[in-house]
Amino acid sequence: MTDTLPPPSGKKRLFLRSWGCQMNVYDSARMADVLAPLGYAPVDAPEGADMIILNTCHIREKATEKLFSELGRLRQLKQAREAEGGEMVLAVAGCVAQAEGAEITARAPYVDIVLGPQSYHKLPEMVARAARTGPAVVETDFPVEEKFDFLPEVSAPQGITAFLTIQEGCDKFCSFCVVPYTRGAEYSRPVAAVLAEARKLAGQGAREITLLGQNVNAYHGAAEEGGEWGLAQLLRALAEIPGLDRLRYTTSHPRDMDAALIAAHRDIPAVMPFLHLPVQSGSDRVLAAMNRGHTAAEYLALVERLREARPDLALSTDIIVGHPGETEADHEATMALIRRVKFAQAFSFKYSPRPGTPAAGAPHRVDEATKDRRLQEVQALLRDQQAEFNASLTGQTVPVLFTGPGRQPGQLSGRTPWLQPVHVPGPLSLIGETAPVFIRAGNPNSLAGELAQQEKTAA
Repeated sequence: MTDTLPPPSGKKRLFLRSWGCQMNVYDSARMADVLAPLGYAPVDAPEGADMIILNTCHIREKATEKLFSELGRLRQLKQAREAEGGEMVLAVAGCVAQAEGAEITARAPYVDIVLGPQSYHKLPEMVARAARTGPAVVETDFPVEEKFDFLPEVSAPQGITAFLTIQEGCDKFCSFCVVPYTRGAEYSRPVAAVLAEARKLAGQGAREITLLGQNVNAYHGAAEEGGEWGLAQLLRALAEIPGLDRLRYTTSHPRDMDAALIAAHRDIPAVMPFLHLPVQSGSDRVLAAMNRGHTAAEYLALVERLREARPDLALSTDIIVGHPGETEADHEATMALIRRVKFAQAFSFKYSPRPGTPAAGAPHRVDEATKDRRLQEVQALLRDQQAEFNASLTGQTVPVLFTGPGRQPGQLSGRTPWLQPVHVPGPLSLIGETAPVFIRAGNPNSLAGELAQQEKTAA
């Protein structure tokens, strides 16, 4: 959901709700930018909105049913608005819209607009068409033109930390994943466009930028001088932007982690020592069935190279349990890999079939009770590792970028280089600054500290 105040008098009210990944958060912000010239301004609640957009994600379990449950609730708001003589445009965007467009229009004919993630630059045109026609306006094709060429410049500041999409789509075709079917083939934005947007974000006060992509480290953007830049070269250029202190990127694929990118972690101080590097399984047999293109040994060797280049590097990952055909031996191999790597954070899920993906029709399904048990075992181990990593910082002084006020009066909230939330007593004047913090306690999900003696340090 957007974090905004009510719009100025005379503005149309736009309510955006985002599910899923950080790319959806970025996409929602860009949809607001696209609709701003039509007089729409974001609000915090759907009640009384002139337009509602549900920006969906197809990665999580039961995504379609969650969408229809929400649509049923919003239908009542739409009907109430119409009974009062008003109008409410209801739109479904994102990956569920891309994959399930026909089902949405069949089950929820009161939806006015259905658009995939490659079509939101067409929103103004679609709003106009929806006002003229009865049936839903549907745009779920992969357009020939690149949507980034038709988007306005970023207008609304994102804050101290900002997201910037540099790459979309995927050519990997993992057996469990819908991204190649909902986001299309890999596409990288041109270098000049990325740098221009980053400079604008920094000028608006962003001190940390997270580069986004389904396979962000597969970035190969066209350069003005000819040829292509990889992610490492892009990071080096971004690090030169005044005011931009911290750089992150997500999500990476092990197959695209090349020597230049590993060297960037070693050589560029602005690149934070935290990397999300999904492994999905510790079993070679399951990794092959997933079409991941790497073995457990190759993943471990990559981790060793990364930690040799940047000894303070912390890793997070994704784990899927219960992929079709996964045995107890496969599960134990995953547990063994987790113990060996020692992740600072992780996301873990039970396998659930996505229509149209190769694994959806695979034999040897793992029963739900077994998946539940395996997930609980994986999550217990990962929780212990996260708590251990957080506790290891107790007694240390670390640089913290303060991003806003904390929950308590007189408290600040910020992030360490390793992405941990930190709560510190301190003045609001430090928001947007990086200052040294003495860590008093490493809690399972956050850190507590106090400002060190010196006023400020580099990130």
